[in-house]
Amino acid sequence: MGFSSKSTVVTNQSAGGHLFSNKDLLLLLIPIIAEQFLTSLMGLADSMMVSNVDDYSLGAVQLVDSINILVNQAFAALATGGVVICSNFIGQNNTQKAKEAASQVSLVALIMSVSMMVICLILRLTILHAVFGKVEPALMREAEVYFFITILSFPGIAMYNSGAAIYRAQGNTSLPLVISIICNGLNILGNAVFIYVLSLGVAGAALSTMVSRWLSAGIVYAFLHRKNQRIVVRDYLKIRPDKALIKRILGLGIPNGIENSMFQFGKLAISSTVSTMATAAITAQAMSNIMENVNGVAGCGVGIGLMTVVGQSLGAGRKDEAKYYVKKLAVWAEIAILSSCLLVYFLREPITRIGGMNEESARLCMYMIGWITIVKPIAWVPSFLPGYGMRAAGDVRFSMIVSTISMWVVRVGLCMLLVYGFGYVSPMAVWIGMFADWTIRGICFFFRLKSGRWLRISDADIK
Repeated sequence: MGFSSKSTVVTNQSAGGHLFSNKDLLLLLIPIIAEQFLTSLMGLADSMMVSNVDDYSLGAVQLVDSINILVNQAFAALATGGVVICSNFIGQNNTQKAKEAASQVSLVALIMSVSMMVICLILRLTILHAVFGKVEPALMREAEVYFFITILSFPGIAMYNSGAAIYRAQGNTSLPLVISIICNGLNILGNAVFIYVLSLGVAGAALSTMVSRWLSAGIVYAFLHRKNQRIVVRDYLKIRPDKALIKRILGLGIPNGIENSMFQFGKLAISSTVSTMATAAITAQAMSNIMENVNGVAGCGVGIGLMTVVGQSLGAGRKDEAKYYVKKLAVWAEIAILSSCLLVYFLREPITRIGGMNEESARLCMYMIGWITIVKPIAWVPSFLPGYGMRAAGDVRFSMIVSTISMWVVRVGLCMLLVYGFGYVSPMAVWIGMFADWTIRGICFFFRLKSGRWLRISDADIK
Protein backbone atom coordinates (compact mmCIF):
# COMPACT_ATOMS: atom_id res chain seq x y z
CA MET A 1 0.00 0.00 0.00
CA GLY A 2 3.01 2.30 0.42
CA PHE A 3 1.64 4.66 3.04
CA SER A 4 4.51 4.16 5.43
CA SER A 5 7.12 5.72 3.21
CA LYS A 6 5.39 9.10 3.00
CA SER A 7 6.62 11.23 5.88
CA THR A 8 7.12 14.93 6.43
CA VAL A 9 10.39 15.12 8.37
CA VAL A 10 13.25 17.55 8.81
CA THR A 11 15.73 16.87 6.03
CA ASN A 12 18.37 19.12 4.46
CA GLN A 13 16.61 22.46 4.85
CA SER A 14 18.49 25.57 3.90
CA ALA A 15 19.58 27.74 6.81
CA GLY A 16 17.20 30.52 5.86
CA GLY A 17 14.24 28.44 4.72
CA HIS A 18 11.29 27.17 6.69
CA LEU A 19 11.26 23.55 7.79
CA PHE A 20 7.76 23.03 6.37
CA SER A 21 6.45 24.60 3.19
CA ASN A 22 2.74 25.28 2.78
CA LYS A 23 2.55 22.10 0.72
CA ASP A 24 4.23 20.12 3.50
CA LEU A 25 1.80 21.53 6.04
CA LEU A 26 -1.22 20.72 3.90
CA LEU A 27 0.00 17.17 3.30
CA LEU A 28 0.42 16.80 7.04
CA LEU A 29 -2.80 18.49 8.18
CA ILE A 30 -5.41 17.47 5.61
CA PRO A 31 -5.36 13.75 6.51
CA ILE A 32 -5.49 14.59 10.24
CA ILE A 33 -8.44 16.94 9.76
CA ALA A 34 -10.17 14.40 7.52
CA GLU A 35 -9.65 11.69 10.13
CA GLN A 36 -10.99 13.91 12.92
CA PHE A 37 -14.01 14.84 10.81
CA LEU A 38 -14.64 11.23 9.94
CA THR A 39 -14.45 10.11 13.56
CA SER A 40 -16.87 12.83 14.67
CA LEU A 41 -19.23 12.21 11.79
CA MET A 42 -19.23 8.53 12.65
CA GLY A 43 -20.07 9.48 16.23
CA LEU A 44 -22.91 11.61 14.91
CA ALA A 45 -24.10 8.75 12.71
CA ASP A 46 -23.89 6.37 15.69
CA SER A 47 -26.05 8.66 17.80
CA MET A 48 -28.55 9.24 15.00
CA MET A 49 -28.91 5.48 14.53
CA VAL A 50 -29.31 4.89 18.27
CA SER A 51 -31.73 7.81 18.64
CA ASN A 52 -34.13 6.06 16.29
CA VAL A 53 -34.49 3.31 18.91
CA ASP A 54 -35.71 5.67 21.67
CA ASP A 55 -34.66 8.73 23.68
CA TYR A 56 -33.39 6.52 26.51
CA SER A 57 -30.89 4.86 24.17
CA LEU A 58 -29.41 8.14 22.95
CA GLY A 59 -29.29 9.53 26.49
CA ALA A 60 -27.56 6.36 27.76
CA VAL A 61 -24.92 6.48 25.02
CA GLN A 62 -24.14 10.14 25.63
CA LEU A 63 -24.01 9.84 29.43
CA VAL A 64 -21.72 6.80 29.32
CA ASP A 65 -19.54 8.34 26.64
CA SER A 66 -18.90 11.27 28.98
CA ILE A 67 -17.21 8.70 31.27
CA ASN A 68 -15.52 6.83 28.42
CA ILE A 69 -14.06 10.07 27.10
CA LEU A 70 -12.48 10.65 30.51
CA VAL A 71 -10.64 7.33 30.22
CA ASN A 72 -9.81 7.82 26.55
CA GLN A 73 -8.29 11.22 27.34
CA ALA A 74 -5.71 9.45 29.48
CA PHE A 75 -4.76 7.34 26.47
CA ALA A 76 -4.69 10.44 24.26
CA ALA A 77 -2.40 12.18 26.76
CA LEU A 78 0.03 9.26 26.58
CA ALA A 79 -0.09 9.44 22.78
CA THR A 80 0.68 13.17 23.03
CA GLY A 81 3.86 12.36 24.96
CA GLY A 82 4.76 9.88 22.24
CA VAL A 83 4.22 12.41 19.44
CA VAL A 84 6.36 15.04 21.13
CA ILE A 85 9.29 12.79 22.01
CA CYS A 86 9.36 10.86 18.72
CA SER A 87 9.10 14.08 16.70
CA ASN A 88 11.93 15.63 18.76
CA PHE A 89 14.19 12.68 17.96
CA ILE A 90 13.21 12.85 14.29
CA GLY A 91 14.03 16.57 14.30
CA GLN A 92 17.48 15.56 15.57
CA ASN A 93 17.69 12.84 12.88
CA ASN A 94 18.10 10.28 15.68
CA THR A 95 16.07 7.42 14.22
CA GLN A 96 17.24 4.80 16.70
CA LYS A 97 16.04 6.79 19.71
CA ALA A 98 12.75 7.48 17.92
CA LYS A 99 12.25 3.72 17.50
CA GLU A 100 13.04 3.11 21.16
CA ALA A 101 10.59 5.80 22.22
CA ALA A 102 7.87 4.28 20.02
CA SER A 103 8.36 0.88 21.66
CA GLN A 104 8.11 2.40 25.13
CA VAL A 105 4.93 4.35 24.23
CA SER A 106 3.37 1.09 23.00
CA LEU A 107 4.37 -0.82 26.13
CA VAL A 108 3.01 1.81 28.52
CA ALA A 109 -0.23 2.12 26.51
CA LEU A 110 -0.83 -1.62 26.74
CA ILE A 111 -0.18 -1.81 30.49
CA MET A 112 -2.23 1.30 31.25
CA SER A 113 -5.24 0.32 29.12
CA VAL A 114 -5.50 -3.26 30.38
CA SER A 115 -5.27 -2.03 33.98
CA MET A 116 -7.95 0.59 33.34
CA MET A 117 -10.19 -2.00 31.71
CA VAL A 118 -9.99 -4.34 34.72
CA ILE A 119 -10.62 -1.53 37.24
CA CYS A 120 -13.64 -0.21 35.33
CA LEU A 121 -15.13 -3.67 34.87
CA ILE A 122 -15.01 -4.21 38.63
CA LEU A 123 -16.35 -0.76 39.53
CA ARG A 124 -18.65 -0.11 36.57
CA LEU A 125 -21.96 -0.12 38.49
CA THR A 126 -20.52 1.95 41.32
CA ILE A 127 -19.20 4.51 38.84
CA LEU A 128 -22.48 4.82 36.94
CA HIS A 129 -24.67 5.17 40.02
CA ALA A 130 -22.26 7.60 41.67
CA VAL A 131 -22.21 9.89 38.65
CA PHE A 132 -25.73 9.48 37.25
CA GLY A 133 -27.70 8.06 40.17
CA LYS A 134 -30.67 10.39 39.67
CA VAL A 135 -31.50 9.45 36.08
CA GLU A 136 -34.62 7.46 35.22
CA PRO A 137 -34.31 3.69 35.85
CA ALA A 138 -34.87 2.83 32.17
CA LEU A 139 -32.04 5.16 31.18
CA MET A 140 -29.73 3.66 33.81
CA ARG A 141 -30.39 0.09 32.58
CA GLU A 142 -29.39 1.06 29.06
CA ALA A 143 -26.31 2.86 30.37
CA GLU A 144 -25.18 -0.22 32.33
CA VAL A 145 -25.26 -2.39 29.20
CA TYR A 146 -23.45 0.15 27.03
CA PHE A 147 -20.76 0.84 29.63
CA PHE A 148 -19.92 -2.85 30.20
CA ILE A 149 -19.31 -3.56 26.52
CA THR A 150 -17.40 -0.36 25.73
CA ILE A 151 -15.03 -0.96 28.67
CA LEU A 152 -13.79 -4.02 26.79
CA SER A 153 -12.65 -1.74 23.97
CA PHE A 154 -10.23 0.33 26.12
CA PRO A 155 -7.04 -1.52 25.06
CA GLY A 156 -8.07 -1.24 21.42
CA ILE A 157 -8.50 2.53 21.46
CA ALA A 158 -5.34 3.04 23.55
CA MET A 159 -3.16 1.00 21.21
CA TYR A 160 -4.62 2.64 18.11
CA ASN A 161 -3.99 6.13 19.58
CA SER A 162 -0.38 5.23 20.34
CA GLY A 163 0.23 3.67 16.92
CA ALA A 164 -1.37 6.61 15.11
CA ALA A 165 0.71 9.03 17.23
CA ILE A 166 3.90 7.27 16.19
CA TYR A 167 2.98 7.71 12.52
CA ARG A 168 2.01 11.37 13.00
CA ALA A 169 5.32 12.08 14.74
CA GLN A 170 7.17 11.09 11.57
CA GLY A 171 4.76 13.08 9.41
CA ASN A 172 2.79 10.13 8.03
CA THR A 173 -0.82 11.16 8.59
CA SER A 174 -2.26 9.32 5.59
CA LEU A 175 -2.11 5.84 7.09
CA PRO A 176 -4.12 6.67 10.24
CA LEU A 177 -6.73 8.27 7.95
CA VAL A 178 -7.04 5.14 5.81
CA ILE A 179 -7.35 2.94 8.90
CA SER A 180 -9.97 5.29 10.32
CA ILE A 181 -11.99 5.19 7.09
CA ILE A 182 -11.98 1.39 7.04
CA CYS A 183 -12.76 0.85 10.71
CA ASN A 184 -15.34 3.60 11.07
CA GLY A 185 -17.07 2.33 7.96
CA LEU A 186 -17.21 -1.12 9.52
CA ASN A 187 -18.51 0.47 12.71
CA ILE A 188 -21.47 1.98 10.85
CA LEU A 189 -22.11 -1.30 9.04
CA GLY A 190 -21.97 -3.12 12.37
CA ASN A 191 -24.44 -0.64 13.85
CA ALA A 192 -26.86 -1.27 11.03
CA VAL A 193 -26.66 -5.04 11.56
CA PHE A 194 -26.67 -5.07 15.37
CA ILE A 195 -29.24 -2.28 15.89
CA TYR A 196 -31.67 -2.72 13.00
CA VAL A 197 -31.32 -6.34 11.92
CA LEU A 198 -30.62 -8.02 15.26
CA SER A 199 -32.51 -5.38 17.32
CA LEU A 200 -29.79 -5.20 20.00
CA GLY A 201 -30.24 -1.46 20.69
CA VAL A 202 -27.44 0.15 22.71
CA ALA A 203 -25.74 -3.23 23.11
CA GLY A 204 -25.43 -3.40 19.32
CA ALA A 205 -23.88 0.07 19.16
CA ALA A 206 -21.38 -0.88 21.86
CA LEU A 207 -20.46 -4.19 20.17
CA SER A 208 -19.83 -2.45 16.87
CA THR A 209 -17.63 0.15 18.57
CA MET A 210 -15.63 -2.50 20.39
CA VAL A 211 -14.94 -4.53 17.26
CA SER A 212 -13.90 -1.48 15.21
CA ARG A 213 -11.51 -0.25 17.93
CA TRP A 214 -9.73 -3.58 18.31
CA LEU A 215 -9.50 -3.90 14.53
CA SER A 216 -7.97 -0.41 14.15
CA ALA A 217 -5.34 -1.25 16.79
CA GLY A 218 -4.47 -4.51 15.04
CA ILE A 219 -4.10 -2.84 11.66
CA VAL A 220 -1.91 0.07 12.83
CA TYR A 221 0.50 -2.26 14.62
CA ALA A 222 0.59 -4.61 11.65
CA PHE A 223 1.89 -1.65 9.64
CA LEU A 224 4.32 -0.60 12.37
CA HIS A 225 5.79 -4.10 12.15
CA ARG A 226 6.89 -3.49 8.55
CA LYS A 227 10.56 -2.72 7.95
CA ASN A 228 10.35 -0.19 5.10
CA GLN A 229 9.68 2.91 7.24
CA ARG A 230 11.54 5.26 9.54
CA ILE A 231 10.00 4.06 12.83
CA VAL A 232 9.09 0.41 13.37
CA VAL A 233 7.81 -1.50 16.40
CA ARG A 234 8.88 -5.14 16.24
CA ASP A 235 9.94 -8.01 18.51
CA TYR A 236 7.17 -7.23 20.98
CA LEU A 237 8.23 -9.89 23.49
CA LYS A 238 11.72 -8.41 23.68
CA ILE A 239 10.55 -4.91 24.63
CA ARG A 240 11.68 -4.06 28.14
CA PRO A 241 10.91 -0.93 30.17
CA ASP A 242 13.36 1.92 29.64
CA LYS A 243 13.04 4.05 32.77
CA ALA A 244 14.56 7.18 31.24
CA LEU A 245 12.29 7.18 28.19
CA ILE A 246 9.20 6.22 30.18
CA LYS A 247 9.95 9.08 32.58
CA ARG A 248 10.09 11.53 29.67
CA ILE A 249 6.91 10.14 28.12
CA LEU A 250 5.03 10.29 31.39
CA GLY A 251 6.57 13.68 32.21
CA LEU A 252 4.69 15.03 29.21
CA GLY A 253 1.72 12.67 29.34
CA ILE A 254 0.78 12.89 33.03
CA PRO A 255 0.27 16.69 33.22
CA ASN A 256 -1.60 16.55 29.92
CA GLY A 257 -3.62 13.61 31.25
CA ILE A 258 -4.43 15.48 34.46
CA GLU A 259 -5.52 18.48 32.41
CA ASN A 260 -7.74 16.37 30.19
CA SER A 261 -9.07 14.35 33.14
CA MET A 262 -9.96 17.47 35.13
CA PHE A 263 -11.58 18.80 32.00
CA GLN A 264 -13.69 15.65 31.67
CA PHE A 265 -14.46 15.52 35.40
CA GLY A 266 -15.82 19.01 35.01
CA LYS A 267 -17.92 17.91 32.08
CA LEU A 268 -19.17 14.98 34.16
CA ALA A 269 -20.20 17.39 36.91
CA ILE A 270 -22.07 19.42 34.31
CA SER A 271 -23.59 16.24 32.81
CA SER A 272 -24.85 15.31 36.26
CA THR A 273 -26.58 18.67 36.40
CA VAL A 274 -28.16 18.17 32.98
CA SER A 275 -29.19 14.62 33.90
CA THR A 276 -31.56 16.06 36.54
CA MET A 277 -33.46 17.92 33.84
CA ALA A 278 -36.23 16.60 31.61
CA THR A 279 -35.45 13.89 29.05
CA ALA A 280 -36.00 16.45 26.26
CA ALA A 281 -33.24 18.63 27.72
CA ILE A 282 -30.87 15.65 28.07
CA THR A 283 -31.48 14.62 24.46
CA ALA A 284 -31.05 18.21 23.18
CA GLN A 285 -27.78 18.58 25.09
CA ALA A 286 -26.55 15.22 23.83
CA MET A 287 -27.10 16.14 20.19
CA SER A 288 -25.71 19.65 20.71
CA ASN A 289 -22.55 18.13 22.16
CA ILE A 290 -22.16 15.90 19.11
CA MET A 291 -22.61 18.76 16.65
CA GLU A 292 -20.23 20.98 18.65
CA ASN A 293 -17.63 18.22 18.48
CA VAL A 294 -18.09 18.01 14.71
CA ASN A 295 -17.63 21.75 14.19
CA GLY A 296 -14.45 21.70 16.27
CA VAL A 297 -12.60 18.76 14.76
CA ALA A 298 -10.95 20.73 11.95
CA GLY A 299 -9.39 23.07 14.51
CA CYS A 300 -8.35 20.09 16.64
CA GLY A 301 -6.78 18.52 13.56
CA VAL A 302 -4.68 21.62 12.99
CA GLY A 303 -3.61 21.49 16.64
CA ILE A 304 -2.62 17.83 16.45
CA GLY A 305 -0.52 18.55 13.37
CA LEU A 306 1.03 21.55 15.13
CA MET A 307 2.54 19.24 17.76
CA THR A 308 4.49 17.38 15.09
CA VAL A 309 5.60 20.63 13.44
CA VAL A 310 6.69 22.31 16.67
CA GLY A 311 8.26 19.09 17.97
CA GLN A 312 10.41 18.66 14.87
CA SER A 313 11.28 22.37 14.82
CA LEU A 314 12.50 22.31 18.42
CA GLY A 315 14.28 19.00 17.89
CA ALA A 316 16.20 20.72 15.09
CA GLY A 317 17.00 23.61 17.45
CA ARG A 318 14.90 26.20 15.59
CA LYS A 319 12.79 28.06 18.15
CA ASP A 320 11.89 30.89 15.79
CA GLU A 321 10.32 28.32 13.50
CA ALA A 322 8.24 26.98 16.39
CA LYS A 323 6.87 30.47 17.16
CA TYR A 324 6.23 31.11 13.48
CA TYR A 325 4.19 27.92 13.04
CA VAL A 326 2.09 28.51 16.14
CA LYS A 327 1.03 31.89 14.74
CA LYS A 328 0.58 30.62 11.19
CA LEU A 329 -1.47 27.58 12.12
CA ALA A 330 -3.60 29.66 14.50
CA VAL A 331 -4.81 31.55 11.42
CA TRP A 332 -5.43 28.29 9.59
CA ALA A 333 -7.32 26.91 12.59
CA GLU A 334 -9.50 30.02 12.72
CA ILE A 335 -10.49 29.55 9.09
CA ALA A 336 -11.21 25.87 9.75
CA ILE A 337 -13.36 26.59 12.83
CA LEU A 338 -15.39 29.30 11.10
CA SER A 339 -16.05 27.09 8.08
CA SER A 340 -16.99 24.10 10.25
CA CYS A 341 -19.33 26.11 12.46
CA LEU A 342 -21.17 27.53 9.46
CA LEU A 343 -21.48 24.08 7.89
CA VAL A 344 -22.96 22.54 11.04
CA TYR A 345 -25.27 25.53 11.51
CA PHE A 346 -26.83 25.10 8.08
CA LEU A 347 -27.16 21.33 8.60
CA ARG A 348 -28.55 21.49 12.13
CA GLU A 349 -32.23 21.15 11.17
CA PRO A 350 -31.87 18.10 8.88
CA ILE A 351 -29.57 16.47 11.45
CA THR A 352 -32.18 16.76 14.20
CA ARG A 353 -34.89 15.55 11.82
CA ILE A 354 -32.93 12.54 10.57
CA GLY A 355 -31.95 11.79 14.16
CA GLY A 356 -35.62 11.32 15.03
CA MET A 357 -35.62 13.99 17.77
CA ASN A 358 -38.96 15.19 19.04
CA GLU A 359 -40.01 18.78 18.36
CA GLU A 360 -39.10 20.15 21.81
CA SER A 361 -35.64 18.58 21.86
CA ALA A 362 -34.91 19.63 18.27
CA ARG A 363 -35.94 23.24 18.90
CA LEU A 364 -33.75 23.52 21.99
CA CYS A 365 -30.82 21.87 20.22
CA MET A 366 -30.98 24.27 17.27
CA TYR A 367 -31.17 27.26 19.62
CA MET A 368 -27.95 26.18 21.37
CA ILE A 369 -26.17 25.48 18.08
CA GLY A 370 -27.01 29.03 16.99
CA TRP A 371 -25.15 30.48 19.98
CA ILE A 372 -22.24 28.08 19.52
CA THR A 373 -21.89 29.26 15.91
CA ILE A 374 -21.60 32.86 17.09
CA VAL A 375 -19.17 32.41 19.99
CA LYS A 376 -16.93 29.52 18.96
CA PRO A 377 -15.17 31.23 15.99
CA ILE A 378 -14.26 34.10 18.33
CA ALA A 379 -13.10 32.25 21.43
CA TRP A 380 -12.04 28.68 20.54
CA VAL A 381 -8.70 29.17 18.76
CA PRO A 382 -7.04 31.33 21.47
CA SER A 383 -8.32 28.88 24.08
CA PHE A 384 -7.00 25.68 22.50
CA LEU A 385 -4.51 26.11 19.65
CA PRO A 386 -1.66 27.61 21.74
CA GLY A 387 -1.92 24.66 24.14
CA TYR A 388 -0.87 22.23 21.41
CA GLY A 389 2.26 24.25 20.71
CA MET A 390 3.09 24.54 24.41
CA ARG A 391 2.78 20.77 24.92
CA ALA A 392 5.13 20.14 22.00
CA ALA A 393 7.65 22.42 23.73
CA GLY A 394 7.26 20.54 27.02
CA ASP A 395 5.33 23.39 28.67
CA VAL A 396 2.60 21.11 29.98
CA ARG A 397 2.29 22.32 33.58
CA PHE A 398 1.17 25.85 32.71
CA SER A 399 -1.53 24.54 30.37
CA MET A 400 -2.61 22.01 33.01
CA ILE A 401 -2.91 24.58 35.79
CA VAL A 402 -4.70 27.24 33.74
CA SER A 403 -7.09 24.80 32.07
CA THR A 404 -7.98 23.04 35.32
CA ILE A 405 -8.66 26.24 37.27
CA SER A 406 -10.61 27.79 34.41
CA MET A 407 -12.65 24.62 33.92
CA TRP A 408 -13.73 24.25 37.53
CA VAL A 409 -14.00 27.87 38.60
CA VAL A 410 -15.44 29.38 35.44
CA ARG A 411 -17.18 26.65 33.43
CA VAL A 412 -18.49 24.39 36.20
CA GLY A 413 -18.91 27.20 38.73
CA LEU A 414 -20.89 29.43 36.40
CA CYS A 415 -23.08 26.54 35.20
CA MET A 416 -23.89 25.49 38.77
CA LEU A 417 -24.58 29.10 39.77
CA LEU A 418 -27.00 29.58 36.88
CA VAL A 419 -28.85 26.29 37.48
CA TYR A 420 -28.93 26.10 41.28
CA GLY A 421 -28.42 29.73 42.26
CA PHE A 422 -30.63 31.49 39.73
CA GLY A 423 -32.94 28.60 38.80
CA TYR A 424 -31.98 28.70 35.11
CA VAL A 425 -32.88 25.05 34.48
CA SER A 426 -31.73 24.78 30.88
CA PRO A 427 -28.79 23.06 29.17
CA MET A 428 -27.94 26.49 27.76
CA ALA A 429 -26.32 27.11 31.17
CA VAL A 430 -23.66 24.58 30.14
CA TRP A 431 -22.75 26.59 27.07
CA ILE A 432 -22.69 29.92 28.88
CA GLY A 433 -20.14 28.45 31.29
CA MET A 434 -18.17 26.99 28.39
CA PHE A 435 -18.06 30.28 26.51
CA ALA A 436 -16.72 32.07 29.61
CA ASP A 437 -14.13 29.31 30.14
CA TRP A 438 -12.87 29.61 26.56
CA THR A 439 -12.50 33.37 26.92
CA ILE A 440 -10.54 33.32 30.21
CA ARG A 441 -8.26 30.50 29.06
CA GLY A 442 -7.59 32.23 25.74
CA ILE A 443 -6.45 35.40 27.53
CA CYS A 444 -4.05 33.42 29.76
CA PHE A 445 -2.56 31.51 26.81
CA PHE A 446 -2.10 34.72 24.82
CA PHE A 447 0.11 36.26 27.51
CA ARG A 448 2.05 33.02 27.97
CA LEU A 449 2.85 32.87 24.26
CA LYS A 450 3.80 36.53 24.17
CA SER A 451 6.22 36.08 27.11
CA GLY A 452 8.19 33.34 25.31
CA ARG A 453 8.59 31.36 28.55
CA TRP A 454 6.93 28.31 26.96
CA LEU A 455 9.94 27.94 24.63
CA ARG A 456 12.47 28.05 27.47
CA ILE A 457 10.90 24.91 28.93
CA SER A 458 12.11 22.95 25.91
CA ASP A 459 15.80 23.60 26.73
CA ALA A 460 15.65 21.10 29.55
CA ASP A 461 13.42 18.56 27.81
CA ILE A 462 14.85 18.17 24.32
CA LYS A 463 18.22 16.47 24.45
